[in-house]
Amino acid sequence: MVCDLTIASDTAKFGQVGPKVGSFDAGYGSAYLARIVGEKKAREFWYLCRKYTAEECLRMGLVNAVVPPEELMAETDKWVDDIVKSSPTSLAALKMSFNADSASIGGIQSMAGVALNMYFNTDEAKECGKAFSEKRDPDIAQYR
Repeated sequence: MVCDLTIASDTAKFGQVGPKVGSFDAGYGSAYLARIVGEKKAREFWYLCRKYTAEECLRMGLVNAVVPPEELMAETDKWVDDIVKSSPTSLAALKMSFNADSASIGGIQSMAGVALNMYFNTDEAKECGKAFSEKRDPDIAQYR
């Protein structure tokens, strides 16, 4: 998701599983996803943990292109060939420009790391992880 450019196979599936396995990203990843697909769609990704096709992700702006699996490497090579024809210094400056408005998210990431460490020590997190390993729904009613 945090790649500059994304080419997906038309068989690819995208989504988040964090809350289903007792984990979350309250930092850079969730904020960056909201920036790309919009706040409501990002919340849908995280809260509902659904899977999305490559075509759906293309429409959302999460991927740049979708190709058949047998064309993925060739298409990637074409994109690389186009990129290497451009000025490296110009590309570096553009990358810094695109990333400049994301710099403040770094502080959120620190907070998220602390929260995630605290969460992993809870019985709730342990139950979610165990349920995932056992391929069953977690028994989390007591934590609501």
